[in-house]
Amino acid sequence: MNRDAKTQSALIALARSRRMQRALSHAYLHRNAPMPTLRSSLSYMTQTACVTQDATAIAHRMTLLGIARNEGVAYVVEEIGANETPIVYRLWLRGPRQGYLVPMHSWYEHCDDASEIRAKIAALAPRLEMPVTTPHEAWMLSTRIVQRRALRLATGTACGDLPIRKFALQLAIEPVNGNGPSGKTTVTAFLRPQAQLVEAWVLPGGEAAIARVSFTGIPSGVGFDKETMVLLTQGLYGLDDPDAV
Repeated sequence: MNRDAKTQSALIALARSRRMQRALSHAYLHRNAPMPTLRSSLSYMTQTACVTQDATAIAHRMTLLGIARNEGVAYVVEEIGANETPIVYRLWLRGPRQGYLVPMHSWYEHCDDASEIRAKIAALAPRLEMPVTTPHEAWMLSTRIVQRRALRLATGTACGDLPIRKFALQLAIEPVNGNGPSGKTTVTAFLRPQAQLVEAWVLPGGEAAIARVSFTGIPSGVGFDKETMVLLTQGLYGLDDPDAV
């Protein structure tokens, strides 16, 4: 007699019995709920919900201000509205934080005035070096959904029965010809996992580049675009020598 086979059969039967009990309990608890229709079951795949009734938000745009070779960083400005204070980032080109967009918190610790921040940006720009723009058609953007979630609106809204889709979207950029720097990052996208490569720059030395990517990152109204900067490298980026060309 094979006791292992009998034990396995008993465990399978027990699991099926417990699944049946859970199914019956769930059906009893929701016995008065309306039956789902085909339209509502397909809404997650075919529709998106509005987060606000009045879509007053605007897209967030990023601008590459320039690079500072001595610091090994690129300065990036994110515009979040005409009357809003822009956000200034450092994109690290080397070191342990290579590839990370880090906000310049020190600029905002004792200042919340948009005009003062813009004055600092205007004073910083002439001291930076602008890299060479490269045709974005020379680069290939591929996306991959790493994680997907559905967020529900509060009940009582016009679109309360529809989910808001949320994605962890991986962006991978590589040269079309297969030779050159490449890179990837992961962003949070809402409503639809779409992204577009907008612009690219080759950094001094040709061993690295920066790409600007737009994606649906603001879940307001029908969804507004947000942008990110992706550092493309092929090994260690040689910015140690500030006089290197």
